Amino acid sequence: MSKFAAHDLSNNHSRVIKYPPPVVTPSWNDLNTITGLIAEAVSPLPTAAWLVPDAEQRTSALRDQFKILVEHAAFYGHIDVLYDRSAAAVWFHHLGPVPPPHHYDQRLHEACGSHVHRFRHLDALFDRHRPAEPHHHLALLAVTPAAQGTGRGTALLDHHHRHLDQAGIPAYLEASSPRARDLYTRHGYEPRRAFTLPDGTPFWSMWREPQPTHQS
Repeated sequence: MSKFAAHDLSNNHSRVIKYPPPVVTPSWNDLNTITGLIAEAVSPLPTAAWLVPDAEQRTSALRDQFKILVEHAAFYGHIDVLYDRSAAAVWFHHLGPVPPPHHYDQRLHEACGSHVHRFRHLDALFDRHRPAEPHHHLALLAVTPAAQGTGRGTALLDHHHRHLDQAGIPAYLEASSPRARDLYTRHGYEPRRAFTLPDGTPFWSMWREPQPTHQS
């Protein structure tokens, strides 16, 4: 299952909204909207260009593939979305075995067509580097282009990190750029190892131990 993130962890305080919209749990009817916003946010990234070199097909292929993952997370993880549907985070709960989506190979081929071998390569790469320890995996974090740099990604992270800290559960993700790696470091993640796509696009496996909680 291919996973990467369009990160919105900006430190540009002139653009940060002091109170982002609240985090809510989406309904099943929201999933198409969520997959659309993720595909729109991810399409400009180098990983997306490698997965689908044809720019005219890119957003559509990504949207169809993300739909598989988002629907699967509804059963084997959870999805957080901001109230205005401008940002979403997709988590998988790797506290035990997580099976692949039903008929995944067939659905992936239908979604990605001639690009399917690239998505399978990314799947294998991510599976090879995912830790065996129990954790929650941040598979997708995306903010619509018009809302990027407004603290929405940070709001989603902070929301779930509070739960993880209270429950004593680690978190894991793959950062897809040095900037994202450094920003996640500020949120308590530590790089474990680096790996690359065939074109040299980098990823960093990152792990976050639960942080102490302070009762007032």
